[in-house]
Amino acid sequence: MPAAVKGSITIEGQTVPITNPDKPLWPERGITKRIYLEKLAALSPYLLRYLKNRLLTVIRYPHGVPGKSFYQKNAPDPLPPFVRTVMHEEINYISLDGLPGLLWLGNLAALEFHPSLHYAGSSLPCEWMIDLDPSREVEPRIMEAAAIVGKVLNSLGLASVPKTSGATGVQIIVPIKQGVSFDELRKVGHFVGRYVTEKHPGLFTLERLKKQRGDKIYFDYLQHYGGKTLAAPYTPRARPLATVSTPLTWDEVESNVSPEDFHLLNIEERLRAKGDLISKLPPQPVELVIAGLR
Repeated sequence: MPAAVKGSITIEGQTVPITNPDKPLWPERGITKRIYLEKLAALSPYLLRYLKNRLLTVIRYPHGVPGKSFYQKNAPDPLPPFVRTVMHEEINYISLDGLPGLLWLGNLAALEFHPSLHYAGSSLPCEWMIDLDPSREVEPRIMEAAAIVGKVLNSLGLASVPKTSGATGVQIIVPIKQGVSFDELRKVGHFVGRYVTEKHPGLFTLERLKKQRGDKIYFDYLQHYGGKTLAAPYTPRARPLATVSTPLTWDEVESNVSPEDFHLLNIEERLRAKGDLISKLPPQPVELVIAGLR
């Protein structure tokens, strides 16, 4: 058995240990840990925007995809001095501040980043997210479903940004002003979900139990709540093709793009061309919709 290779890199004045840089993490794509860390560094100005000051859950794959994995909520011990943690409900969460911490987690084979939907120390949502969750592993109607939801939101005066989950689903993000509660957004979500399921009963369902959904797409407005997580924009996913959770334009949704079109080997080129589509959208007047539902 060959000896483990160890080294380090210095980023922003911090020394980050690196082990086994040639370990395959996504063998189908030929992505080693060295390549992954390079891609994480390129993604960091975008990914960290949605990780900073949140409670972070990661999914680690010590032997790469498709090896065994585990969720990590509690920060491992020992921690380097540049990694900050926050206690929340007896869990010592990592709360990332910058690139050194991100690369440290990358070296630990954290391949997915799932932040809380609220900032550390707050009980209010950072944005509103609707999760469209297919019941089938391959769902050719997912972009059709996203387009329908986007149009309903638009009819309520709410612009939004769709993003691939990086797996099979799509999330639709509505930027909001701080002050709106999770409960208020759940009521709007239920209203929209009930509307689309009544209009398109063969496409959408509000059924929480997967075994009772058939082939319908679950309109999940309940996942958006305190203590829950969703895949961050720009997080890699531990799928064979190294897909990345990627914000889309509505034109791309209408053209029925595939989540597999966006992955670690082409995401830099896309970001250079389009930037962060979410940050370009100002907060939307969800308060007016909430007041209307009252």
